[in-house]
Parts: sequence; structure tokens; C-alpha cells
Amino acid sequence: MSAGVDARGDDIVDVAVGVLIDEGGRFLLTSRPAGKVYAGWWEFPGGKVERGESVVAALARELHEEIGIDIVDAVLWQVTRMDYAHARVRLHFCKVHDWHGELVMREGQSMAWQTLPVTVAPVLPGTLPVLDWFAAEQGFIGPTCMVAKGADTLAR
Repeated sequence: MSAGVDARGDDIVDVAVGVLIDEGGRFLLTSRPAGKVYAGWWEFPGGKVERGESVVAALARELHEEIGIDIVDAVLWQVTRMDYAHARVRLHFCKVHDWHGELVMREGQSMAWQTLPVTVAPVLPGTLPVLDWFAAEQGFIGPTCMVAKGADTLAR
């Protein structure tokens, strides 16, 4: 799998995204590192799927490179598309409940274990559907973010 073309003829980039969930049901968000598009915005960790790579293989590579862990198991959970000003992406969200290693933010990013409602901001728009999916699974009612979601202010 790798970048493809959507129905409109636009390039679309496949991205493997890790939704790490700890024993207490918290999920991990990381900030985008300095020097990257939307630096400082919060998201689930992951990255581009390279040509010939499966989503799970890409996720394993990206999580090792970005946060220093080796996943034991990842289950594809949801797929959605997001159109940003700089790119169109197809996000493959995988739930990860088991991994080896200590979390090390290798790109200088920050990390935060979260529950609903999320208390970090701004949250990247591609993260918002996951919060809604968690809310539906958990029967959570109310806003999924305590502060401005970020999507409303995404004009970079």
C-alpha cells in the first residue's frame, strides 16, 4: 500500500495511526514536533505507509521510530479520510493494547495519556473522529474536548 489517487483524481496518502490504550483505558496523544506541519497540535502517533508495506507493518515501524516502542499486536479499527490544505490522507486507525518498551518521544514531541473529554489542545482534525468513536463505544455524552477542538481554528 502507498499513496494512491481518489475518485476526484487527487493524490491521497495512506497513514497508519496507533491508538494506544493502556490497562486503565486511557489513550495516548502526542504533539506534532517542531518543524512539521501543524507543530504543537495533538494527534495519535503514526505515519505514512510506504510502497509495498502493510498498514500494521507501517504502524510498527512508525511507532518504533517516533515513540520507541515495539507493538505486540495491532487491530485495524476504523478508516477515514481527511483533507488538509497540504495533503489528502486516508487514516487507518489501529487499536494497540500491547507493546514492549518504554515510551520515548524521539522527535522532541510531548505526550499525554487522556480520557474523554480530552484536556490537551489544539487537537488535529484527524483526531476528532476517534474521540467520537470512543464516545460511542463508551456511551460518553458531552463534548469530547474540554478546550477548543482546534479544527475550528485550523487556518494554517
